[in-house]
Amino acid sequence: MPRAERLLLLMQILRRHRHPVRGASLATELGISLRTLYRDIAALQAQGACIDGEPGLGYLMRPGFLLPPLMFSEEEVEALVLGARWVANRADRQLGDAARNLIAKVAAVLPDDLRRQLEGSTLLVVPGTTLAEGTVELAEIRLAIRRERKIDIVYRDVKGDETVRMIWPFALGFFEAVRVVIAWCELRQAFRHFRTDRIISMTVSDDRYPRRRPALLKEWRLTEGIPTRP
Repeated sequence: MPRAERLLLLMQILRRHRHPVRGASLATELGISLRTLYRDIAALQAQGACIDGEPGLGYLMRPGFLLPPLMFSEEEVEALVLGARWVANRADRQLGDAARNLIAKVAAVLPDDLRRQLEGSTLLVVPGTTLAEGTVELAEIRLAIRRERKIDIVYRDVKGDETVRMIWPFALGFFEAVRVVIAWCELRQAFRHFRTDRIISMTVSDDRYPRRRPALLKEWRLTEGIPTRP
C-alpha cells in the first residue's frame, strides 16, 4: 500500500474511535509494524493533525483536521455517489437538491481519473415503493430537530383517530415507503414514532425542549435496544 494511501487510512481509522486506540491495534489493522506506525503518526502530526497519545498509551485524533477532497479512494467515491443518488431519489426535495449539489462540488475538485469514475458510476438506485406523501414539509421538521424546538401536531393514527400532540423531535427516519419522526411525546410521556404522511398539520414552537437532542437519541436507542455507533 502506498504511504499516502496508508496515512489516509490511518486517519480514517482514528476518526472512527472516540477513545484512545492502542498502537498495536492500529498496526494490526493496517498490516504494518509498530515502528512504521509510530513514523506515520509523527508524519501526520507534522502535517497538522492533532493526534494525542504516545507509545504504550494509545492514540486519539482531535477534530479539526480536514482532508483534501482529492484524497478520496475509489470505494469512497462510489459510496458517495450511491448515497447521494439514494437521497436524491428517496428524501425530500431540499435534501435531494443538496445531494446533487454535493456531487457537483466534489466532482469539481477531484483528479481527472476519479472525476470520470464519479460521473460514470454504474452503482444505481432503482425506483422503489411509492413514498407515502403528506402535507407537512420535511425541511421544517429537520430544522426543528436541528434547533431542538418543540412541535405542536395534529396526528391521525392507523385507526383514523386524530389527536393533538406536543412532541420533541430529535430524529427523522427514512424508510423505503415512509418517513418517521422520532420524538418524545408530552401526551404519552414516552418515545413515540409519527409517520409524516399522517401528520395533518403542525406548528413549530419557539420553545426549545428541555433536554439535548443527543441525550434523547441515546436514551431512545437504549429503550429500543438499538446498538450505539462505535
